Amino acid sequence: MPAAGPFSPLHLLVTSGSVLAVAGTLHQLVNRRRLRRPPTTPPAVGGPVSVLVPARDEAPRIAPTITSLLAQRGVGDLEVLVLDDGSTDGTADVVRTTAGGDPRLRVLPGMPPPAGTLGKPHACAQLAAAARGEVLVFVDADVVLAPHAVAAAIAMLRAPEPLALLSPWPRQAVSGPLARLVQPLLAWSWLTTLPLRAAERSHRPSMAVANGQFLVVEADALARAGGWRAVDGEVLDDIALARAVRRSGGRTGVGDGSTLATCRMYDTGRDLHAGYRKSLWAAFGSPVGAVAVGAALLVVYVVPPVAALAGSRVGALGYVAGVAGRVLAARFTATPPWDAVGHPASVVTTLGLLVSSWIGRVRGTLTWKGRSL
Repeated sequence: MPAAGPFSPLHLLVTSGSVLAVAGTLHQLVNRRRLRRPPTTPPAVGGPVSVLVPARDEAPRIAPTITSLLAQRGVGDLEVLVLDDGSTDGTADVVRTTAGGDPRLRVLPGMPPPAGTLGKPHACAQLAAAARGEVLVFVDADVVLAPHAVAAAIAMLRAPEPLALLSPWPRQAVSGPLARLVQPLLAWSWLTTLPLRAAERSHRPSMAVANGQFLVVEADALARAGGWRAVDGEVLDDIALARAVRRSGGRTGVGDGSTLATCRMYDTGRDLHAGYRKSLWAAFGSPVGAVAVGAALLVVYVVPPVAALAGSRVGALGYVAGVAGRVLAARFTATPPWDAVGHPASVVTTLGLLVSSWIGRVRGTLTWKGRSL
């Protein structure tokens, strides 16, 4: 990047990006103090709790999940329901074998999703209809919980300033270079941009954050929001559900679940590419929104480090701020801390996935687990 004078458009662009990068990292420091955290020794949970697992072709990975769910402590009245969503790999058999006849667990046969309905929200709707719990805990089949996770998550949900829906954000386990580049941006993004406590107090749907890997919701609040059937056509069904809860008057929020749950979303780079491609197009609302967000990310987290390579001290400041923000969010991803130095590459890679996702959306070629989207 050629040198630019102090009042040139290029210098102003670098300066603006660096200032915003610093502001984002400072904001993340504020969020770290305000983030809901689980109690080390949570109180026992009164009333029935239903842990609900939608599962489609999860035989290779679901056994540790089931083991961890049946090992929960502090929940006296616990049921675990697993919905076998048309699996062809013996998922239900693995679940039953792992449970060893534990009467708290039931495997439910899933009904195929009707036309216009996506698989996961349809599966979750069936689980919610069958559950008897006052609190419903939705857990993906690739998530492993700590023994106190459910009790601690409910304690966070019902803490002072209680919520209707809480996402205790799991720690992401990663495999391969692509995952090391992309997965850390999941938690980093909301920690950097969302004012957490203001978002909790607001009913604005646009301020909702949720992660369907581990989701805790009051059953009556879910019913008031219309349940999962209210979002059965949404690719980002977890965020859509949180928005539905907000529209019905409930409060939603996110908490630190890094010590409560671990999720390995993808085993290979190919799986990660397919997973992001199916849904990333929906993250920003429209092509215009995607372009705007992409441009902002480039200005704030790519332009300054490129300028730093050309000797810009202001650009170097912006780059250091971006790296520092990644380090602050590192507890949510099982990656080495030095991966943060590649933050600009992470942003560029994610934007490449966003473009690929939109291409698939426009061409109508997006699928997931054998079903068209």
